[in-house]
Amino acid sequence: MLAPVTSPEAIAQYFSQETQKGRAGQQTLADLFGAADTLASANQLRLAAELYRNWIAFNMSDPLAHMAYFNLAVLLRRLDDFPGAINALVECARLKPEFHQARINLGRVFEDAGHIPRALEQWNQAVAGLSGVSAETQKLKLLALQQSGRVLEAAERFEAAENLLKQAIDLRPDLPESAQHWIALRQRQCKWPVLSPSEYVTRRQLLDAMSPISLALHADDPLFQLGRACRYNRNLVGRPAPVAAAASPEAAARQPNERLRIGYVSSDLREHAVGFALVEVFELHDRSAFEIFAYSFGADRPADATQARFKAAVDHWSDVSAQDDDHVAQEIAEDGIDILVDLNGYTKNARAGIFARRPAPVIVNWCGYPGTMGSAYHHYLIADAHIVPPGSEIFYSEKVLRLACNQPLDRKRRIDHGALTRADEGLPEDSFVFCCLNGMQKITPEVFALWLRILQDTPGSVLWLLSGGADVDERLRQLARADGVDGERLLFAQKRPNALHLARMSLADLFLDTFPYGAHSTAADALTAGVPVLTRPGRSFASRFCASVVRAAGLDDFICETVDDYVRKAVTIASDPRIIRHYRHKLAAHRDKSVLRDMNATARRLEELYLDMQAARDADALPVPELVNLDAYYEIGAALDAEQACFADDASYFAAWQTKLVEWNRHTPLSPDSRLWRRP
Repeated sequence: MLAPVTSPEAIAQYFSQETQKGRAGQQTLADLFGAADTLASANQLRLAAELYRNWIAFNMSDPLAHMAYFNLAVLLRRLDDFPGAINALVECARLKPEFHQARINLGRVFEDAGHIPRALEQWNQAVAGLSGVSAETQKLKLLALQQSGRVLEAAERFEAAENLLKQAIDLRPDLPESAQHWIALRQRQCKWPVLSPSEYVTRRQLLDAMSPISLALHADDPLFQLGRACRYNRNLVGRPAPVAAAASPEAAARQPNERLRIGYVSSDLREHAVGFALVEVFELHDRSAFEIFAYSFGADRPADATQARFKAAVDHWSDVSAQDDDHVAQEIAEDGIDILVDLNGYTKNARAGIFARRPAPVIVNWCGYPGTMGSAYHHYLIADAHIVPPGSEIFYSEKVLRLACNQPLDRKRRIDHGALTRADEGLPEDSFVFCCLNGMQKITPEVFALWLRILQDTPGSVLWLLSGGADVDERLRQLARADGVDGERLLFAQKRPNALHLARMSLADLFLDTFPYGAHSTAADALTAGVPVLTRPGRSFASRFCASVVRAAGLDDFICETVDDYVRKAVTIASDPRIIRHYRHKLAAHRDKSVLRDMNATARRLEELYLDMQAARDADALPVPELVNLDAYYEIGAALDAEQACFADDASYFAAWQTKLVEWNRHTPLSPDSRLWRRP
């Protein structure tokens, strides 16, 4: 090998030399791999690919020629040469049919090229051909099943995705990835009970596989959720080293009167619930005092008007989709960000690994994720006094700071008022219309049973839900019939463009919230449309969010203390048209005076919190996340869940936890913490 192979002349000479070796049969496959890697390292991917083609042409009888095709396909995919990569992998599979990795990669190339049926065909063939019981066979079969399940889920073919993921779970019940997606799919399809064990997988294994979001949908136990968040974080990102620039004194130094540098990291700065919530807050930032950076990532999507507003509202916009976590963290550190705001948490497309590298001295969890991160590097959680009332800070690893209302919204958002009628949406003109336009995953069997009670006690009313697809809609109708309610009283809203979706909300009379995971931005949308929202808060962040929004809109009367109160109020409201008219008038009259819509105050208070964070940093007084005993808290939460423990009030909830902690400590002594286990 020429050293170094950097100049154009050296590269050309090296390529010519290696090409001649291949033609003369003097280049082993290992030599070919090394030569191609040398060229690829010099950013000469096309020459590396040509080297493979040359070797294949003159060495077709080599028993390992299929591996040359395989590596050639990898290079061609990097060059976005989809036809070339497909042809190389097809030839690889022809030469060595038992080399199933070729079909798995071929499926991925077809997927990347937009040919989903062909991708699924390749993965199905790989699964069918992998009949052995070796570790490698299991690994490849699991990969093919997971790939198929992922693609089918993205295509909203939920039933098919669920079936394939179940096969993956049965194959390796000890690995949580398949079960995590399978559980989320069952929640989206209202398949109850969600945790359905089998002879291959236990209920506890399924519980351990739950993502923090799925657990929040499943159980209103904030201590359990905290333990789960900590364990999930540890398994997800481990302990990557901090980026170098963030640790240097130069990166931390700030000049007097210099603008505070705020970095926002998100996959959702676009037409998305988070984007709709935040865009006006970004526009209202005081740019004379704050320098705003946005780091955007996510799947390729066409540009939209909301993202255009974000780009105009920030000082610096960086699309980091193509960069790995190390490079993104390095960029943030080099930008000298003072306060970095995580707008994803553990939601879809989240990249917690960026924050784990500690690219900024202060890291904040806000807006995108309804709960604690349970990490060692998120210093603050922004909420409000209704979501996290005084005394509830023990449920969070971060230090809790508060806005007046944690739900921002965009007052400029387009709504096509009057564009739709009840008839357009298939709603009866003269019936009382209850609605819940939350995602189907938020509906639990307990909530659905309450809704059926409400329908039974309000003859002629209907319940309008966001469609989960034909199969899911019919499943809920069948459950209603089994409980004595005409299934045709359940009506389903199909997808609409956002401006029409917001407009049609006003066709309903009363929004019925879900729990333990309630409406968030959807509640704000309903209230904006003039529809009161009935909710019952619980203990956890996700279960209290809706009540915060309802209170900020001035409708405290719609916050219920018990499930019986929830049913009773819904029936009372539906039974007297004057009640709903009164509250709809109240919403309209006070709409623009409410805390919910005071975005100027929200922006100013947010900036005050940032200044407080910076002051704590300057004083070397940043909070340190407390993660003591969180494995024990997780295990106790899992035990209480297995017992299906229910708690009527906070006293019984904390009593049960104290009892379990005492039992745990007898077996394995616990260190004192600032939550429930104090020093004797």
